[in-house]
Amino acid sequence: MDMAVGIIIGAAFTAIVGILVADMINPLIGLLMGGVDFAGLSASVGEATFTYGNFIMAIINFLVIAFVVFMLVRSLNKMKKAEEAAPAPALAGPTQEELLADILVALKK
Repeated sequence: MDMAVGIIIGAAFTAIVGILVADMINPLIGLLMGGVDFAGLSASVGEATFTYGNFIMAIINFLVIAFVVFMLVRSLNKMKKAEEAAPAPALAGPTQEELLADILVALKK
C-alpha cells in the first residue's frame, strides 16, 4: 500500500515539477542566455528535424526532480537518525535492586 501511495504521489509531483521547469526555470535560463527558447531549439538534416531543445528540457526536469527527491530523502534520514539517537524514556518504576530487596523481605517472612 505504501508503494502505491508513493508512486501516485511521485507521478503527481513529477507533473508539478515538470510545469515548474517548463514555465519558470527554462524561461529564466533562456533569459540569462540571451533569450534562447529551449523548446524551439532544433537542427535539420535533410527532411529530418531533431528537436534537441526538448531533450535539454527533459535533462533540466530530471535534475530538478532528482535534487528535490535527494533533499527529501536526506531530511527523512536526518529525522530518522535523530529519532534513533533520542534516549529511551526513563521508566518511573522501582529499580532492579529495590525489587530484589522487596523479594528478599517477602521470602524472610
